[in-house]
This record gives sequence, structure tokens and C-alpha cells, in this order.
Amino acid sequence: MTDRQHLLVHGATFAAVGDRGDISGVRGGSAPDGLFVRDARHLSRWQLTVDGAVPEVLAPVTDGDAARCVLVPRGGRQEPPACTLFREQAVGDSSFVESLRVTGNRPVATTVRLALTVDADFTDQFELRADHRTYAKAGAVRSREVLDDGIEFTYRRAEWHSVTTITADPAPDAVEETGTGARRLVWTLGLEPHGTAELMLRVMARPHGDRRALRVPRSPASVNERLVAAEGRFVEGVAFPTGWPELAAACARGLADLAALQVPATGPDGEELRVPAAGAPWFLTLLGRDALLTSLFTLPYHPRPAAATLLALAAAQATGAGSSSVAQPGKIVHEVRHGELAHFGQVPFGRYYGSVDATPLFLVLLGAYTEGTGDTALARRLEPHARAAIGWMLDHGGLTSRGYLVYRADEGGLANQNWKDSPGAICWADGTRPTGAVMAAGAQGYAYDALRRTAWVARGVWGDETYAALLQQAAADLRDRFQRDFWMREQSFPALALDGTGRQVDALASDAGHLLWSGLLDKEYGEAVGRRLLEPDFFSGWGVRTLASGQPAYHPLSYHRGSVWPHDNALITLGLARYGLHDEARTVAHALVDAAGATGHRLPEVLAGYGRDTHPEPVPYPHACVRESRSAAAPLALLTAVGGA
Repeated sequence: MTDRQHLLVHGATFAAVGDRGDISGVRGGSAPDGLFVRDARHLSRWQLTVDGAVPEVLAPVTDGDAARCVLVPRGGRQEPPACTLFREQAVGDSSFVESLRVTGNRPVATTVRLALTVDADFTDQFELRADHRTYAKAGAVRSREVLDDGIEFTYRRAEWHSVTTITADPAPDAVEETGTGARRLVWTLGLEPHGTAELMLRVMARPHGDRRALRVPRSPASVNERLVAAEGRFVEGVAFPTGWPELAAACARGLADLAALQVPATGPDGEELRVPAAGAPWFLTLLGRDALLTSLFTLPYHPRPAAATLLALAAAQATGAGSSSVAQPGKIVHEVRHGELAHFGQVPFGRYYGSVDATPLFLVLLGAYTEGTGDTALARRLEPHARAAIGWMLDHGGLTSRGYLVYRADEGGLANQNWKDSPGAICWADGTRPTGAVMAAGAQGYAYDALRRTAWVARGVWGDETYAALLQQAAADLRDRFQRDFWMREQSFPALALDGTGRQVDALASDAGHLLWSGLLDKEYGEAVGRRLLEPDFFSGWGVRTLASGQPAYHPLSYHRGSVWPHDNALITLGLARYGLHDEARTVAHALVDAAGATGHRLPEVLAGYGRDTHPEPVPYPHACVRESRSAAAPLALLTAVGGA
């Protein structure tokens, strides 16, 4: 049996454990293995043996907020196991805790030797990616110190300093070297007839720069109590649809995941915030586009994430230019990282601005928040940031000089800087990639919406009629240009993008549905696009594919060339409803809810593009984030679009 991975998530901390609760530290695979805090692996080994052998799995870890499994020593049918081990694990803020209960199964006293091999390699998450890149770390030193009740691992490189402390109650009888850098904690337990012994293991991770006074939770149960309380705060006040219990379950599951995916951030005045992380395991950090879309989906039901996201992104807004970070004045950050490689500039993602659409989406959320909540104080406070964002769109972004938001491939970062940001995502129907400047269709829709919403804020909150009129005219001009330059008459569909020479990049792609969401298309064009997205080459039965099948570029297991993304479909559903295509909106919504029902009501980041007519269950995409904030919030967008029916 393949040892599956199970994710435990709590804010900026996550653990990936196998079916028996172990961490092997093996590199490779679709997800990292270990305990991670702020992009660094603070546990790389956590492997249990009983009497010198790996125990057998009686009941494997199941997915949930805690990892629980049942193990027994290896044996045979004629000799029942001497004991049974019950493991329960959970992650807290920068911590990991395990309760290990050993129960004797014999009517006589029994001695059991337990050993736990532990290590902390402090590997940066970027080193564990599938590209197998290596990074020089001159002067890096790892050390280990035996404690009275455990072991402490330390990592230093210049000013960088990280620590992992492992303690046990009762303390281990011995701490042994293994010859590999790992250490083995050993206990000899004497069990009374049918007696029980319990170990409590606690791990505290102290990443570089984290000076908070943290305490390891007492037990997995105490962690679960905190998670349940956090989930309750997210669900409080949300009216779930009674007539569609499957959608209600997907909304509840999504809100519970969002509660666990809140990570710390800082506002413009240094205030502490909690914002939606993009997703676990690879993106448990602030990504501008992801946090903005998540906040837009949740805004009608839970507006606090929107306010926090706006403040955090305003604080990280670029004020100058940077070549490696792709920063330009007024631009909203794409990605924030806290790891060692970002700290030393070995990857550009400490504060990385390689996104053409985070800036307009920032303005869209600010306008939507102000209109939806009636809270004008935030729009007044963020007026300088909003004006700077408009300035970026008009100047550096390309709206004035090129007529559209433009990006160019970043050699050290992202080749594509719209939501489909994998290297080959923007392409012609035959798979050819454009070179030079790219004007992606979806980003123009966001820009149009941003101009209109900011004009509304300028008029109603800032009292600047002249500025509002300027933005309103810019939006109208963009709409006219777009329908002239992007519309492909033969296909009756908008191009995915324009290349640097203005040629239409002719792949038929789901981005057209984003134009419905932002209202960029005239009604006749919008209705044609909406109906086209429901034809069989686009619609898989589980949702709209990112690229219509039948094109040479299509691949059902490509990240952006034929897969099905829940958040993409949520935007499409909102757009269909906006253009009055309510039957089509309900069709997409029911497909997504059915897909969620097949996986415990949780929508993953992305699904394979295989059709429902060829396979009765949604096919997983092999490298998808299991918990992803946009997908978690997608059921709420469906509820907004189609209601509870």
C-alpha cells in the first residue's frame, strides 16, 4: 500500500505525515514531507519503531484537523500483538504535538521498547520543489544539543538563526546518535497486564526573526479546541442554504478550511493582521491575487478577511522600482516569502511583484468592500494607496502607452503574470507561446472593473468628481478597444491574449468567463461567450476547462491547459449570473458542488479535465494544493451567484 500524505494546517504552520503518522524526510513527490513554518522544514524525520521494527498499520491516518492512527507491532495470526499504539497528532502555531498511548494486550506484564528517530534539516521549501534546484549555503552550520527531556536542533547561516526543540513527557531514557545527523529518542516502557502508558511529545519551531513568546499546546485535543473555536467565528452569522444541503456542506467545509488558512501579516501602521494564505502545502503565505479573490468571494458573508487583505497589501505596495522583484511604484505585491533563500536573495520572492492583475483586483476589492459594507473609513484611509495603484495601471502597467495592461516574462521569476502563470499557459491553439509583451484578456476585465469601481469611490467617498470622470472615461475607452482588438469574429469568442505586435493569441480559454464577471463585454457578446463555455469541449461535467478540448494545446492533466479550477469556475458562474444566464450558472454550480461531494465536500485547488461522461468521479490533479483558499471560498461565490437552489 502506498503511504499517503495527510496535511495538518494551522495558520503559517503545516505538517505532512504518512499513514502511520511518520515523517520520512524523503525529497521529491508532489508534496513536501515534514513540519513547516514560514517556508522552512523544522522537522524532517519523525519515525516510530516498536521493539526495533516499524509497526504495522491497523487504522491509517484519516484526513481531518488531527491525525489519528492505530498501529501494532509486526506479528502473525498465531501470535496476536503484545500491544496496540494509538497516535494522535496536531499542529498549532509554530508547534507540533503528539499523544502516543500504548496499551498492553496480554494478561501478563509486558516490556515495550519505543524509539522515535527525529531530525530537523531546516530545508527551504524552494529546495523541495520538483525542479531539483540546489542553492549554495556558505558557512551554514547545524548543531544538536541533548536536553533533559529531549533534543534541540539549531541552524545558523550568517545572521540567519532557526531552532527546533523537541521535548517529551516522560523524558526519554536515552538519546542515541544514528550516524546520519538524526537522533533517536528511546523509551523502555513496562506495561502492567492490559495496562496503558502514554507519551506526550511536543515540538516548538522558532523560525528566524520570530520573537513571539509562544507555548506548545498541551495536547492534540487542546489544538482541536482552538481550531473549532476559530471555525465557529468564521461560520457565525452565515445563512447556509436549506434547500441545497450539498452546497451548504461545501460552504461549511470551505469556511472551516479558511479558518485554518489565516496567516499573520502587517498593516500600514504595523498593526497585526490575519489574512488568507493561498494554500497548503506549497503556498502557505500571502499571495496578492489569491487573497484578493478569496476575500471577494467571502465578502457578502464574512467581510473581515477583505479589510485585513486590503491593509496587508497596502502595507506591501511597491513605492519604488526593483528589477529582480519586478517592483514598480504603486504595484500590488504578488507573493511574500519568509524563508532563508528569500532572505539572502537567492529566490526573488521575499516581496515579488510579478503579477499584472493583483493591482486592479486590489481596487476591485476596495470598491466592493466599500459598497458592500457601507464602511467608508477604509476607503478614505487607503486613498493614497488606491491612487498609486491607478497610477501604476495607467503608467507602468501600460494602459496609457499600450491601451492595455501588459507584462513581459520575468527570467528569474514567472514567465506569465496573470492567473494562469505556468510557463506554457498563454498560448495559441496549437500550443505556440507568445514572446515579448503579453496583454492577457482577463487582466483587461479586472482593469475595467477597477477603473469603474474606483471612479465610484472617488465620487462618493473622496469627493473628487474630476478624478472620477477621468477614470470613468478610461474604463469606457478600454471597453471599446477591447471588443475591437480581442474579439475573434470567426470563433465568436475573445482571444486569450494579444502578443506584443497586437496579434490575437487564439486559444479558446476559460478566461473569457472572467470578462463576464467584470462586465467588460457588451450584452450580445457576453451571452454568446457564456453559452459557448457550456458546450462539451469546454464543460467537463465537473466544471469549465481552462482550455477547450480538441485544440492541439489541450491536455487534461496540464496545470492551465485543460484542467478544471474551482475558483475559475466560481468567477465564471458569477459572470453568467451577471449576464442573466441563470440556467448556465446553475449548471456550473451543480457540477462544482457534485465534485466537492466526491471529496468530503472540499474543493481542491484544481481537478483534471477528464469528462464526467468517461469517468463517474472527478479525477484528481496530481500536484494540487489540498487546501486552497480560493477553492475553499468558491462555494460562497456559487451561493451568491445562484442562491440555494
